[in-house]
Amino acid sequence: MTIKDKITAEPGFMYVVDQMELMSAAGRRRMLQQPFVTDKAALMQEYDNTGRIMECIENSECRRSVAVVRHQLMQMHDLQGTLANLRRQTVLEEIELFEIKNLAFLCMETAKAAAAMGIEGILAIPDLKEVFGMLDPDGTGIPTFYIYDSYDDALPELRRQLKAKQTLLDNSGGSIDERAGLQRQVNALFEQQDEIQQRVVADLSQRLTAYCATLGEAFDRMAYTDFLFAKATLALEWKLCRPRIADDGSAFTSLWNPRLRQRNKELGRRYQPVDISLQDGVCLITGANMAGKTVLLKTVGVAQLMAQFGFFVPAEEAKTTLFDDVVFCIGDEQNEMNGLSSFASEIIKISDTVTRAANERMLILIDEPARTTNPIEGKAIVQSVATLLERKASTTLITTHYSQLGLGCRRLRVRGFVEGLADVPLSPENINRFMDYSLLPNDSDEAPQEALRIAAILQCNSELLDTARHFLSK
Repeated sequence: MTIKDKITAEPGFMYVVDQMELMSAAGRRRMLQQPFVTDKAALMQEYDNTGRIMECIENSECRRSVAVVRHQLMQMHDLQGTLANLRRQTVLEEIELFEIKNLAFLCMETAKAAAAMGIEGILAIPDLKEVFGMLDPDGTGIPTFYIYDSYDDALPELRRQLKAKQTLLDNSGGSIDERAGLQRQVNALFEQQDEIQQRVVADLSQRLTAYCATLGEAFDRMAYTDFLFAKATLALEWKLCRPRIADDGSAFTSLWNPRLRQRNKELGRRYQPVDISLQDGVCLITGANMAGKTVLLKTVGVAQLMAQFGFFVPAEEAKTTLFDDVVFCIGDEQNEMNGLSSFASEIIKISDTVTRAANERMLILIDEPARTTNPIEGKAIVQSVATLLERKASTTLITTHYSQLGLGCRRLRVRGFVEGLADVPLSPENINRFMDYSLLPNDSDEAPQEALRIAAILQCNSELLDTARHFLSK
């Protein structure tokens, strides 16, 4: 499983990926191929690498070297076709020889900058000096490629004659027959030059096959370097934290959603981070409408994905256990599939997840299950899902508006509406300013009932409210 496989799982995660400051197409491809890491040692190594690059970016003494690396990455071309031709031992074209020489040049410059920063072991870019020397026999030290005179003893004299004959032809004022004769001489010299150049290109192509694996590795390491610097840059700009890997569950302090926080900033609204701990089994989360329950699930899921794809996470502190997968069963994912209703799409997703939980340890995020069916069946479905998943090794968060479920699982409640939280009159436009999104332990089997209180504060029709209270009391 890679980032490419998960990029559409939740728009908030796609937002994170889209904000990556990658310098090359190769870097973006490498980012999309980043695996979901379930091995503790491998993940800690990835965190170490990211942290070390962050130190370099922040170190003023490394500023020039960081700029050099980024500049080289910006010059990266897509060599996949060239490398494939090299593996097939195809005679390369001159432009492909230039691409290889350019890659060798970029690798050499990046390796020098990495050595200056002390991170050559992290980037691990192969030495391509021999490749560069093969394509730069005159020692120009520049990445452009040319079939130099030194490749064949006959080329210097041949090119001297060609230039002289071409000059005569260009300046000739003779008869048509004289000009035709000069043109034939020029053409013959061109053919001789072309034959030698083709021989040189074929020879270089054959010699370069010995470096095929090294060139492929170098290309991959440069792409990884791009991805690594982009991760480190994002961590610094967003002030992300390095997660601690633990076996006793995940926990996030002051967890925030990157996409929503940026949106609120643009709209001039406050954003409230939350604290949450995750344990094996099921946790029911209740709260009033508008209490941010769905956002909470999405934020937890995005943070876990970031952690296991080797990113630092959006929190002040974080510890994470390692899961086999993160599964979102959330409202906006429940679009119609092949003409099925939203409930059909939802229940199929939940059913598949329950089946997988028998063999996989997952973080499962289920938002208001069965909310589109009738309340009696909906309540029974929630009870069934929670009962079955409580027996599995996975960690499951379920938001629900159902009361009296009779389940012995852990419960949390979003504190919700607080009338005095803002110093302005309540209105439909600003009601989010009166929401406290902090999570509280909840021993009650009743879901919060704040709808009528909020409706009253909003001065809704009194007869409507009184009648609703009458039915509620029965």
